Amino acid sequence: MLKFNLIVAVFFLSISIQAQNKGFLERKNINIIKNGPYFGVQKGKFIIAELGGERQWKDYQLRKPKTHALNLGFNYDFTNDVLGYDVGYWYKPSNIGFTYGAALLLRTDFTNTEVGFAPVIGYKIWQVHVQTGYQFLLKIKSASFETNTLFISLRFVLINNTKIKK
Repeated sequence: MLKFNLIVAVFFLSISIQAQNKGFLERKNINIIKNGPYFGVQKGKFIIAELGGERQWKDYQLRKPKTHALNLGFNYDFTNDVLGYDVGYWYKPSNIGFTYGAALLLRTDFTNTEVGFAPVIGYKIWQVHVQTGYQFLLKIKSASFETNTLFISLRFVLINNTKIKK
């Protein structure tokens, strides 16, 4: 019985010391920042190649870590000679689940230009991100070119820089 009491006393003393040092029992706020280039393909009515860069911020927790990301890229439709620029944002509320986001768009065939936005929903696992959405485009002039409206895209992000902030 004496050994059991001694073990329990040492256990509670070590927990008390750790709690006073605010080490083991304190919830630490760890943020992970990753960035790098991405490449991908977009499929709708046409197949479009994508290239750009992405920056991700992840709030590291064991339960429901949140991830935010900004991306900037361009895409090109080789069939119709349409160049596009995208600025996007997405949010992932947990480790396993969907991503929700939006993008601002600019499309041009070097004669006519369209601008717009696209709400997107997707799924991201590791560095592969599948998104689908609809591009709402406003014609600045009477545009005569075609581009994707309803689309699905597959992107792969090459993380080349990771920072951990505690």
